[in-house]
Amino acid sequence: MTDIGTTVLGYPRIGPDRELKRALERFWAREIDQATLLRTGRDLRERTWRTLAAAGLDSVPSNTFSHYDHVLDTADLFGALPGRFGGLPPLDAYFAAARGGQDAPALELTKWFDTNYHYLVPELGPDTTFTLAGTKPLDEYLEAKALGIETRPVLLGPVTFLLLAKSTAPGFRPLELLDTLLPRYADLLRRLREAGAGWVQLDEPAFAADRTEAELNALIRAYHWLGKETARPKLLVTGSYGHLGRALGVLARAPIEALGVDLVSDESFVDAVAAEPALRDKEVLAGVVDGRNVWRTDPNRALGRAATLLGVAKSVSVATSCSLLHVPYDVEREHGLPPRVRGWLAFARQKVDEVVLLGRALRGEDADLSPARQAVADRAAAGVRERSEAPEETARPPYAERAATQRAVLGLPPLPTTTIGSFPQTTDVRKARAAHKAGKLDDAAYETAMRAEVERVVRLQEDLGLDVLVHGEPERNDMVQYFAERLTGFAATGHGWVQSYGSRCVRPPILFGDVSRPAPMTVRWARYAQSLTAKPVKGMLTGPVTILAWSFVRDDRPLAETARQVALAVRDEVRDLEAAGIRIIQVDEPALRELLPLRRPGHEDYLRWAVSAFRLATSGAAAATQIHTHLCYSEFGEILPAIDALDADVTSLEAARSKMAVLTELAEFGRGIGPGVYDIHSPRVPDAAEIGTLVRTAIGAVPAGRVWVNPDCGLKTRGYREVEAALRNLVAAVREVRAELA
Repeated sequence: MTDIGTTVLGYPRIGPDRELKRALERFWAREIDQATLLRTGRDLRERTWRTLAAAGLDSVPSNTFSHYDHVLDTADLFGALPGRFGGLPPLDAYFAAARGGQDAPALELTKWFDTNYHYLVPELGPDTTFTLAGTKPLDEYLEAKALGIETRPVLLGPVTFLLLAKSTAPGFRPLELLDTLLPRYADLLRRLREAGAGWVQLDEPAFAADRTEAELNALIRAYHWLGKETARPKLLVTGSYGHLGRALGVLARAPIEALGVDLVSDESFVDAVAAEPALRDKEVLAGVVDGRNVWRTDPNRALGRAATLLGVAKSVSVATSCSLLHVPYDVEREHGLPPRVRGWLAFARQKVDEVVLLGRALRGEDADLSPARQAVADRAAAGVRERSEAPEETARPPYAERAATQRAVLGLPPLPTTTIGSFPQTTDVRKARAAHKAGKLDDAAYETAMRAEVERVVRLQEDLGLDVLVHGEPERNDMVQYFAERLTGFAATGHGWVQSYGSRCVRPPILFGDVSRPAPMTVRWARYAQSLTAKPVKGMLTGPVTILAWSFVRDDRPLAETARQVALAVRDEVRDLEAAGIRIIQVDEPALRELLPLRRPGHEDYLRWAVSAFRLATSGAAAATQIHTHLCYSEFGEILPAIDALDADVTSLEAARSKMAVLTELAEFGRGIGPGVYDIHSPRVPDAAEIGTLVRTAIGAVPAGRVWVNPDCGLKTRGYREVEAALRNLVAAVREVRAELA
């Protein structure tokens, strides 16, 4: 294989029908054995390789499958799992690192750049010793080869791996381990070459973000080291998710054979790549097919960008802008979508065909682009309009004044206890929702089933002794999809599943038109829950930024405009919840940090409109109405001023896996704060002493009068047995700390 040619940088791995999710959860529940789980993975890999090879790609990637997460795979591959997972069989240790064990907390979980995929954060310190402890990339290459399919193994690049890691020692930077890691990468490359691999892909997406001189120097050192190895395959280095900045020149001058560039995320990067003279001896993979959104590619725009590089590089090939991990499998399965909207869409399978077709066109071969051009033109002709009623945000009274009013109205004890919103969704609840949707359960029977579950959740919370209750959200399939199905301008898929992390999958709705709220979406459930108890019940809403972030959004209009439309719909719901007597309303924005541009020049504009959207949605609330928001699984330090500017009365956020490390950033935060005291993404149940330690850490950093106590996130994915145990321990811990304070 001389050139890579047309290719994709990765492919979905959960299975078209979430086969991996189901196998994982059955394995964890001990319903299937390890052999059955591994066989499911092999079947999914084979199906992917055969699909990609049959589609006509010039190069097929391998090692893009993972049983949980590719960053965790890399740590495991190089023997870098923390010692607390030692003594377990290899696969058990791997899943313990992902999910935790009773005596071994899981690795931290955070967002993968500006996407809704979550990765597990490696823990590295000065005593970390790398070994080539695994053979996964080699095994999967040989597995494909045995099927008669030549593949290109994909690895997370060494510098990005270290930059994504967390230090286990004060003052130590994981990047200091580069010189001990590179020989292990060289060993792996050598073994892949000996097995017959002609190319290996190394992903370095960390350089789509701002990087220091030391980090750029590490990139130089890494690829001069690896590039000068004699017994290695040819190297493709990719930099997805944005403009590579100075790293473009570094990689263009490195002794590698090919460079993959994202020409979708930042249009200005096209000119930067075209102006880089050091690319003249390299193949460039022009990432002109969007790997993160679902709209059909405009062939004129894509070919124009790719053609700009002709004559600049040794050769130019068409590729996706990033892995197709972020999009669903196949739009052909979506028979329930409006036909016109469906014609505008391309999921992973269609994007592969787009890459092949555009590759032919770029080479001057016969390629019929007229259907794509017609679809793009039809979508453009659909047009948009603004909501005619567009109120400006109205300033609420200052926080101190609101807090005094809310204390008087709510009468809550010190360190109020609550949950983030959802409670476990039982099999019966899921079956009732599915039967109602299929028309097999009438409205009255469905209402009765959901009311029974709401009452069960309310009574349980009263029994547990929580201070602020929730209705548990049994009627909701997903915190974004539920709202999208009740707003105009959105379409929901039937099979459009995308991996969020591990076995957790979501179906992002498709925002294709103008957004408005025809009718109240949550009021009857909140009103009913409040009628069952004298304790306050939170109304639960998803904020405008998160609805955008976790949907496939129009790419033909500014996000700020769309956010404003969504914010106005949420504002209507806040108003109606207040009118129904709900005095605490939580508007979740877990994706606030996620959409932050990777490079600093874009921060100010994004945060301005994101904060404005939240305030537009919530600022009409009365002073006596307590507005909560929730943030999770992101690094919050650089957006603290924006979090403060949201002007929420209480902000809850993930903190358990980091053992409250985030509180050092929040010490000066002037409003209520609810740092999570137990990790809901692990089946592990923390005892009261452990939770009490975290609560004491919290009130050591933030005045106790502003601290709330809650789990890290919603409880939807957990079981009632572990949830009840954990919440009882939470309440017991808080009572003990309250007694100490008294």
